[in-house]
Amino acid sequence: MILRISLIISDQKLDQMETDINNFNIRVYAIIMKDSYYVLISDEYMMDMEMTKFPGGGLRFGEGPADCLRREAMEEFSQEIEIIRHYYTTDFFQRSLFFKDHQLISIYYLSRFTEPVRFKISTKPFDFREMKNGNQSFRWADLRKMVTEDLTFPIDRIVLGMLKKDCL
Repeated sequence: MILRISLIISDQKLDQMETDINNFNIRVYAIIMKDSYYVLISDEYMMDMEMTKFPGGGLRFGEGPADCLRREAMEEFSQEIEIIRHYYTTDFFQRSLFFKDHQLISIYYLSRFTEPVRFKISTKPFDFREMKNGNQSFRWADLRKMVTEDLTFPIDRIVLGMLKKDCL
């Protein structure tokens, strides 16, 4: 579900903004680290496209961002996470890749599993039988070896740069 909020913009600011944007798409992601240098990433086939990103998803009406991330963790991992602290929120304009009339806002939280991992962690990208919408696999990626092109989306790439700066 996509969060839709109508923008109220003063005439003065309207000239400076993208006038065809009239909705927000708010996404919430977990940054889960292991052994100082490894971050959990998700390989997904969604909307007829391969994507590599941080685990997480879309905020629903009536949810706070932390609640959204906990729900997404249960949906994706079938296990709980603990949110350690806020890490980053988009601080620039980003048009949504999939919905051209939406502005994307992404929120990232440092998180950890409350119990040992109980789901499959792969060693190879896109570790599923077919490229079918909804398929997803997870893997630990070594921050020391990652480059921005390893992630699909622009905001994830910025967060990767921040993680490399903070962890290496």
